[in-house]
Amino acid sequence: MELRVLRVVEGTSVDGPGLRTSVYVAGCPHHCPGCHNPQSWDPLGGTAMSVDALLHQIASNEAPLTLTGGDPLAQPEAVLELARRAKCELGLNIWCYTGYTWPQVAGRTDLARIMHYIDVLVDSPFVLAERDTTLRFRGSRNQRLIDVPRTLASGRIVEWE
Repeated sequence: MELRVLRVVEGTSVDGPGLRTSVYVAGCPHHCPGCHNPQSWDPLGGTAMSVDALLHQIASNEAPLTLTGGDPLAQPEAVLELARRAKCELGLNIWCYTGYTWPQVAGRTDLARIMHYIDVLVDSPFVLAERDTTLRFRGSRNQRLIDVPRTLASGRIVEWE
């Protein structure tokens, strides 16, 4: 299985706590005004990479994983495979950034399945009028850091702290 990838950034500290490996996935249907990464919108951008190759590169970094982009959930089947293997085979903590809201993710079977492998979901589109550069790990006040395991267990949104 392949994923369209813009780049893999090793040792980044801006996409979640600690030093992480961030996979920037190509394609984003949201096209948020003021997006800091509009070149990521093209679903045919970047390079096709096999999940095996990505997993090998991620494993060699020995760091937690962040899926970002673009919007990783725009490639749900390949991202499901990558997240499942990164969690089950490597035991990694996984963060995922998406322009979808939690109710949108929970309401779509193809997206909801991925959440079983995600530790923190940064949800909601970037809203330029809500931009706040003082926030940790997100760009606008409407975006939430959702503790996915606790949210799934409780049936209500629990924010990560």
